[in-house]
This record gives sequence, C-alpha cells and structure tokens, in this order.
Amino acid sequence: MLKMAAIQMCSGENLDLNLKTAACLIQKAAQQGAKLCVLPENFALMTQSDKAISAIIEPAKTTKLQTTIKTPLQDFLSQQAQQHHIWVVGGTIPLTASVSGKYRSACLVFDAQGRQVARYDKLHLFDVQLPTDTDYQMQPASQNAYQESRSIEAGQQLCVFDSPFGKIGLAICYDLRFPELFRCLMQRGAKYFIVPAAFTLTTGEAHWETLLKARALENLAYVIAANQGGHHPQGQETYGHSMIIDPWGQVLARLTHDDMRQKTEMIITAEIDSEKQRQLRHQFPCLSHQRFPCVCHE
Repeated sequence: MLKMAAIQMCSGENLDLNLKTAACLIQKAAQQGAKLCVLPENFALMTQSDKAISAIIEPAKTTKLQTTIKTPLQDFLSQQAQQHHIWVVGGTIPLTASVSGKYRSACLVFDAQGRQVARYDKLHLFDVQLPTDTDYQMQPASQNAYQESRSIEAGQQLCVFDSPFGKIGLAICYDLRFPELFRCLMQRGAKYFIVPAAFTLTTGEAHWETLLKARALENLAYVIAANQGGHHPQGQETYGHSMIIDPWGQVLARLTHDDMRQKTEMIITAEIDSEKQRQLRHQFPCLSHQRFPCVCHE
C-alpha cells in the first residue's frame, strides 16, 4: 500500500513565510509516511499584484543555468524532496514564457532524490465572470472577474510521467472542468490524477467535490487534489476542502469546514491500493467500452 498526501495552504504575499510553511508541511507529510505529497497552486505566492509575481518568475532550470542564474523556487522544491526523501509535486510556480510580459504557470515534479522528473504548464486559463448569487446574476465586469490569460501563457502539452507508484497525470485547477483532458491522460496510462488548485470560494462551494468525483469515476482513477483555502490578500478567498478520492468515487480523506476553522494549513493522507484499482478496472471495464476515441492535441 502506498500513502500519498495533499497539502493545503493559505498562501499570502510573504514569499519567505509561504516557503517556510510549505517546508514544514512537506516534512510533516514525510513523517506521516507519505511517499508523495502535493502542494497547492500558487503555494509560494498568492497575490493579485503583477509586479510581485514578475519579481519571482524563473527560467526553467538547466545544467547551464545552474551556476549563472538563480532559481530559488525550483531549488527549494528539489531540496525539500531530497531532504525528506519524498516525491514532491510543486503546486505551481511562475516560469518564463515565450511571450513578453507573461509567464507559464508550471507544475514541477521532483523525485525522492531531488531530481526534476516532470513539468506541466497549465493548459486551461481561468477567464471567467462569476455569478453573485444563486440566481446567477452577473456583477459588473470589473467585479468578481478573472482573466488569467492577461498574464499567463497557456501550456501546450499534456503530462503523464512514470513513477515507482505507476503513471501519474497532472492537471491544474480550472483544468478540472475539461473531462477530455483527463480522458487523454488516462489513455496515456495514468492511474492517478494530481490536481493542485486555488479554487475560489464561489466555484468551490458549487462544483469542487462534484468535479473531482466525476474525474475519478469517469476514468476509474485516484484523484489527489491540493487546494488553497482561506482569505488571501486583496479580498481573495479560496475554498480549501482538499481531497483524495478513489476510483469508485469514494472520498478517502478530506479537509472539512470544521478542520479549516481550526487551522488553514493542513495535510491529508490516504492509502492508495493499486491492486484494488486494477481489479476494479478489470471487473468494471467501462474504459474499454468507449465508442468515441479521445483525440489528444499535443
């Protein structure tokens, strides 16, 4: 049996404090026996300030860059993985883009030796206007609106990577609303979906658990979802309720409202049973019954 962990944070605008919190929680996950832990989206910095984000954008680390350009966020993730001998899925950090004035929202994965083994750049960008109430009345465009494409360059490729635990597929936050992405990940062999997120309070209350369960059920896959949760600078509020869900849609671990009232930075862990998943996919072979093949765009 394999234990995986989802780490929930309430990141703010203090980079050093966020990293200190993340380091503490990674250590706790390792101490609890987790072999892999997932940080939430924007774990290092949660802000609406373009200037603050621009200040921490890093180039993707290569051997040539190692001694010439500082990459503190990538170094942090690598060091944490190596120090605690745990696989770390690094939520998202901002990496340089091909378009001037924008960045890539990148999820990097480091193995237990601190080596980067995968990178996924967020494909679907959150350009929406949220309803204000249960009647779905829209606010003026300047209020409760999000436009990630203004500062983020969308990724172009799916990511499924090999691990000692099996193949893992990556998605980020708003990606949850696109089932075809997860079906393509499954068809590439993914047994687990990992989803770092910063789901808003409004959309989280309405859709978070439903979407997570749907992606698990549709693909008979485990879902490990690490969300931001709490009040952030400049009025942002995220939903929290990080979850680990099994291939039958059962919630193995979650953070509840009561948990969050007591503490906003928390860890959940769950045992992952690969043999049970294998048997389920064999006995309930709906994945082999699909009539319309997935057309994946790389």
